[in-house]
Amino acid sequence: MLIPQLQKLLTTPINQKSRHNRYRFTVIFWYILSLTFAIAYILIGLQKAFSSKYIVSDDAREYISWMYRYINPDLFPGDLIADYFQSVTPIGYGILYKIIAALNIDLILFSKIFPILLGLITTSYCFVLCMEILPVPIVGFIASLLLNQSLCMHDDLFSATPRDFIYPLFLAFLYYLIRSSRFGILIVLALQALIYPLIAFIELLILLMRLFRWQNGQITISQNRKDFILFTASIMIAGIVILPYAIQSSQFGPTITAAVARTMPEYWHGGRFSYFSHNIISYWFDGRDSGFFALISPPQLLLGLLLPIILKFKSHFFLTKELKDEVKLLLQTAIASLIMFFIAHALAFKLHWPSRYTHHTFKMVLAVAAAISIILILDATLRWSRENGKQILIFGTIIILGAGLVFYPSNFSLKVFPKTPYVVGQAPTLYDFLQKQPQNIVIASTSEEADNIPIFAQRTILVGKEYALPIHTKYYAQFSKRMLDLINAQYSEDINQIKDFIQKYNVTFWLLERSAFVPEYIAKNTWLQQYQPAARQAKTKLQNNSLPVLATLINSCTVFETDNLVLLKAECIKFATKN
Repeated sequence: MLIPQLQKLLTTPINQKSRHNRYRFTVIFWYILSLTFAIAYILIGLQKAFSSKYIVSDDAREYISWMYRYINPDLFPGDLIADYFQSVTPIGYGILYKIIAALNIDLILFSKIFPILLGLITTSYCFVLCMEILPVPIVGFIASLLLNQSLCMHDDLFSATPRDFIYPLFLAFLYYLIRSSRFGILIVLALQALIYPLIAFIELLILLMRLFRWQNGQITISQNRKDFILFTASIMIAGIVILPYAIQSSQFGPTITAAVARTMPEYWHGGRFSYFSHNIISYWFDGRDSGFFALISPPQLLLGLLLPIILKFKSHFFLTKELKDEVKLLLQTAIASLIMFFIAHALAFKLHWPSRYTHHTFKMVLAVAAAISIILILDATLRWSRENGKQILIFGTIIILGAGLVFYPSNFSLKVFPKTPYVVGQAPTLYDFLQKQPQNIVIASTSEEADNIPIFAQRTILVGKEYALPIHTKYYAQFSKRMLDLINAQYSEDINQIKDFIQKYNVTFWLLERSAFVPEYIAKNTWLQQYQPAARQAKTKLQNNSLPVLATLINSCTVFETDNLVLLKAECIKFATKN
């Protein structure tokens, strides 16, 4: 009796008739369990988010800093960094935060709590999508469990950036596509194009592929006029939504070419983007920005690769007869993603990083395919055990399998789970000091702590490691020039050079690390090493015991200091030139 009961609980399909009877409870149970795990993972991740006042997601510093202009339009006047990231922020994402600012909700606080809602929406659409493909409730639970584990192993849910919206929107798109809800498809496509346009290209390709049918070894065109109307409407909506964003972001363009990028240390190992690699397998397979199979984890997702094999041997898997024809949507998604992946490589870097077209969609496809594969195999195994009397063995196997899926994140092999990309500001008193200064001040610094100033103090920095994106040529040309001038001035023995630098960039304060004037500071700083020959020359000077002018002015011009940071007033430095 044990095996039949397990089979009824775990692998019995919910058909149209049973949905109105006792099986409704089964659906609700597995759905609530799915939400429970999602909430648990998110709440664990958010513990760090609220562990300090000055803590924020790493990439949120790029997107949210400039948005304080919504609250105070006078912030960041003439700020190259703020202007650039405002131009590359998707329009829909900017509108969302504009609404939040208008509601008087703190932007950083919102960025921390919004993953809860996104996680619940993602889980819900994942669950109902699975029910449309294979109406066995536990499939929805396993798929959402694997997907949530995957999201929490990378910064795909807590990043406070547009990519957090990919998963709920794309899963919603697939769901409405299966349900033939044209209104739902168009709404979700519009939102995707507004918030993360890259995935909208994949959705358009899927709609294009569905205009064709594979029958009897031949490709035929759909005879349904509504399919063409839907595709045409989708093209028009995507074009209307994406075009303004393309124009907006082009003011700092064009994008850098692959040929030029190959000559830049920023695009190799240790650079801002480790895009290129001498290992061709890594470059195409698992490179973070270049590989089509990048950041695919947990390994249980790879069970999804078994689904095509299982479907080749349907006669051995009784439950496959309950599998809906729309399972082909998983394959269509994978094909569309790969097409965009290779197009992005061919047009590098006009369509951003190629891996963005497969990294996210593959996770969703594999999570659903893995869940289906597991249940098809489980059902076949249960049926076999009923015939061969291996009930105890099968029962033990199910317990081990379930425990492995549920408790995988607590496995010793995962050092951190959930992986949250939060950074903690190390100089709260510095942020407080700068907030009391005029809004038009400019801080020059090679310290990584400068990255936190725009988000926590809402003041302009000249450069910052976090903002050193070598993508758009007009932006990065200015940024690189600033970096070269800053390094040259910071380690100069000529005070007139420093004075010219301050005047050229209207520098108000100079933030220094006390360790900045030893050779190791430059030698071990991979970011500074990208800016040659300035970094090399500065290192040589320090090795020759040269004493930069700024080092001699620390005692006389410091207006604020912490353990390892000193803030020099530029006016004091300029005054020192007159003596």
